[in-house]
Amino acid sequence: MQAEAPVFDQGPAGFIPEMRWRGQFHAASEGLEARLATNREITAYIGFDPSGPWLHIGHLVPIFGLIRLQRHGGRPIALVGGGTGMIGDPSGRSAERNLQSREQIEANVASIRPQLERFLDFDGPRAAVMRNNAEWLEPLRLLDFLRDVGKHFTIPYMLAKDSVQVRLEGGLSFTEFSYMLIQSFDYQHLHRELGCELQMGGADQWGNITAGLELIRRTSEPRPDGAPNAFAMAYPLLLAPSGVKFGKSESGDSIWLHADGTSPYAFYQHWLNTDDRDVSTYLRWFTTFEPGRIIELEAAIAAAPERREAQRALAWDITARVHGEDAAGQARAASEAAFSGGSITDPAVLATLHRTADGFSYSAADAADGPVGFLVATGAFASKGEARRAIAGGGVTVNDRRLADGDAELTSPLSGEWYVVRLGKRRVRVGRLQG
Repeated sequence: MQAEAPVFDQGPAGFIPEMRWRGQFHAASEGLEARLATNREITAYIGFDPSGPWLHIGHLVPIFGLIRLQRHGGRPIALVGGGTGMIGDPSGRSAERNLQSREQIEANVASIRPQLERFLDFDGPRAAVMRNNAEWLEPLRLLDFLRDVGKHFTIPYMLAKDSVQVRLEGGLSFTEFSYMLIQSFDYQHLHRELGCELQMGGADQWGNITAGLELIRRTSEPRPDGAPNAFAMAYPLLLAPSGVKFGKSESGDSIWLHADGTSPYAFYQHWLNTDDRDVSTYLRWFTTFEPGRIIELEAAIAAAPERREAQRALAWDITARVHGEDAAGQARAASEAAFSGGSITDPAVLATLHRTADGFSYSAADAADGPVGFLVATGAFASKGEARRAIAGGGVTVNDRRLADGDAELTSPLSGEWYVVRLGKRRVRVGRLQG
C-alpha cells in the first residue's frame, strides 16, 4: 500500500515540517519553530565559499535549503565569502586550505551568481539577495573588530567548538581560529542591515552559526516578548547509503554545476547512475517534486528497479535546472543512444558523445591499420595482445559490427567520419576523423 502524501503549510510555518519529511532537518535553535509558526516572512542566509569558479553538487544541499525557504514565503540571502575566502573555514577540514589571491577570489565570486540564478528567484516581492562579505570585512579596522566582536567571546568558548576541537591535535593557525568570529560578525551585519533572523548551514557549521547567535544576543536590545532576536538551523551532512561520498564521481572527481567543469551529458549520466539505495534521498533533497510524486517514484523503485524510472526523473529534473532544458534534452538523447545498445547514427548525438563522453580522434592511417592497430592507436587498449584478447572474447563492436577477427578490414566510418566503439556493456567511445 502506497504511503499517503503529506501536505505542508505554504507559508513559513510549513518550512521545517517539509524539511523534516525530506530528511533535510538536523537541528534548530530555541524559538525558531515558534517564530515560523507566526507565518510572518523571515529572511535567512547561507554562506558559500568562493574557493573555485564553479559550484559543485555538494552545494546543492544549502542551495535547496534556500529554495525551500523561498517557496515557503521566506527571503533568501546567498552570502558569498569574498572576505572569509581569503582565510578559509576550518569546519569539516583536516588540514589548512591553500590561500588564494584576491584577484582569483574576486573572479570566483563573479562567476557564482549566474549559477545561483538557476535555482533562486532574484526578482519579485521575496527576491533573493546575493551579498559579498568583502564589502564590510575589507574596510574593517583590526582594533575596532577586537573591541566590538572579540571581547564578546572567551577562549574556552571557542575551544569547545567541534570545528576547532577536531583540528587542535594536527594544528590550527590563528587565521582559521579567528574564522568563527568573522562569521559571527557576518551574521550580525546581515541582521542589522537586512533584518536577517536565520542562518542555515550544515551540521559541521553548527558551532560557527551559534556563535553568531551569541554575538547578536550580546549586542542587541532584548525583544519585549522575550523571544530570541535571531535563530539557527542546520541540515544533516549527506552521506550516501551506498557508502559513496556524496559530491564525487566514481573516479573521485567533483561534479560541477557548470558546463565548463562537468558537461551536461556527464552531469545527466551521474544522476542516471544513482544507486537504488540513494535515489529516494536525492529525490527528496534535490528536487521540488511534490511529496505525492516522490512517493510514486519510490514505489516504482521497489516494484521495477530495472526500469530506473526514479533515476530518469531525477537526472532530467536536476540537469534541466542546472543546464537548461535544451542541454538536458541533448544529454538525455545521447545517454539513451549510448546505452540502449541500438545504432547511433544521428550526427548531433555522435558529436555530443564525442565532445562530452569518451571521445577520441583518429587518422586515415589509424583506420587503415586494421581493428587491432586502430584500437591501440586510439587508446582503447594498451597493447595489441590486450586488444586481440578482448576481440576473441566477443566484447568489442565497431559501428554495430561485432569484431571476430583482429586482422580483418575495419568497417567504413559513419557519414565518412565517425566510429562508435563499444567495449563490453558499459563503455562507449566515439571517434571522429581528424580534419
